[in-house]
Order: sequence, then C-alpha cells, then structure tokens
Amino acid sequence: MKKTSKWLLEFAVIIAAVLFIRATLVQAFNIPSASMQPTLLIGDFILVNKLVYSLSEPRRGDIVVFRYPVNPSLDYIKRVIATPGDLVEFEEFFDPKAEVKAYRVKVNGEEFGLTYRTLRSFNGRFYYEFEESVRWKDKVIRHLVWYSAYPTKVSGLVSYNGEDCLKQRHNLCVKFRVPKGHYFVMGDNRDNSEDSRFWGFVPRENIVGKAFVIYFSGKVPPLTPDDVTVFTGFRQLFLALLNPRIERIGRFFIY
Repeated sequence: MKKTSKWLLEFAVIIAAVLFIRATLVQAFNIPSASMQPTLLIGDFILVNKLVYSLSEPRRGDIVVFRYPVNPSLDYIKRVIATPGDLVEFEEFFDPKAEVKAYRVKVNGEEFGLTYRTLRSFNGRFYYEFEESVRWKDKVIRHLVWYSAYPTKVSGLVSYNGEDCLKQRHNLCVKFRVPKGHYFVMGDNRDNSEDSRFWGFVPRENIVGKAFVIYFSGKVPPLTPDDVTVFTGFRQLFLALLNPRIERIGRFFIY
C-alpha cells in the first residue's frame, strides 16, 4: 500500500510539474500546413517559449504562436512583420538578374531586403525562393521566403482603401498603420498563407509565445482546422516517428 501511495504521489508531482511548465514556460506544437515553408515544414514539431513575452514585447522577425483572432480555439503560427504603430506598405519588386517579379514589404519607410536564391518545386507547384532581411533596431534577421511562380493574384498590389481597409477585409491593402496593442503577421510562404492580410491584426493578448527550436520532424500529411482534435498531435507525432527527418532536428530560431 505504501509503495502504491508513493508511486501515486510521484506521478501527481510529475503531472503537476508538466502542467506548470506547459502553462508558464514551454509548450510543444506541430506544424500542420505549408504556410511557413520553407522555414517550417509540415511535420515539424516545435517548442514555444511562453515566458519570453512576459519579459519583453514581440519583435519584427519573431516566429510566434497565437490564438487565431477569428476563432481563438485554434492556434496559428506566423512571422511578425510589424509591431504597434508601424506603417506597413507593399510594393512591386523586380530582380533584373533573375528576371523574377514579386512584391516586398516596407515598414516605416524601410524596405525589407529581398535576394533571389532559386526556383523550388513543392506539390506540383513552383516557387521563387528569396532571402528576406528584416531589420529590428541594430539586428538584421535573415530568413527564406517563397513566392508563387504563378500566383492567381499578387498579394498586396491593389488600390489603397484607407486606414480601416484591413478591418473591412479588402483583399488586400497596400498601405496601413498597425493599431496600438496589435501585430501584423504573415507566413513565409507568401502566396500560400492566410494571415493578417486577410483577417486583420493579432491582439497582443492572443500571442502565446515565440518558437525557438524544432525538437523533432517527420513526413506527415497536412491538416486543416477541421482535422484538429485532442488526438491529432499524438497521431502526427507517431507518423513522424515512422518517417523522420533527422537533419531538421535541433534547428534553432534564436536572434
């Protein structure tokens, strides 16, 4: 009886510790869609630092997990493009050497740098891969982004509809200011991401934490919000264990 009581006590302590860590420090998530490719792939399992934004504010370039403003029961992951008070603009971009046309972001009059890398193929579609440079104070954050080689529309290149155009769901605004207490986020797969360009800004209180490492990765099928249940994460991890991508394990996003 004493051994059973001791075992139950130890088990309870472990569960309490895990719940405390999950609630306050670190939480695990898996990537269900291609919206953050090539930075994060379907089947990447990441850890998110939930404490960091208790001590500081999200920065441009951070990869954040947040509660989807349209349906807070769902968690989304995107990259912070602009912070409260920032003026955001989209403009056409043409690389004469590669003869590739895309669009780039400008925040407070400063352009995000774009350097063409190569042409990628994914699920039968072709994407132009660029290195994007995001400046935050004295830091420059560099990461890869994809633009569709055959977009149905070039996101951002429409007439300006005023300061409230995002609230009116005009698709899309080319110039707007991020309101106080909110953030503007986008996926790195620029023409295959439903993000702030479509449903508006992320309230500060919706931000859960900052992604900082891929702790495991494997080939798994993509998911839609309708596919998500309490068992989805376990199923995806099981499938990933059967088809691991060892080379991605341990990749950090710390800057």
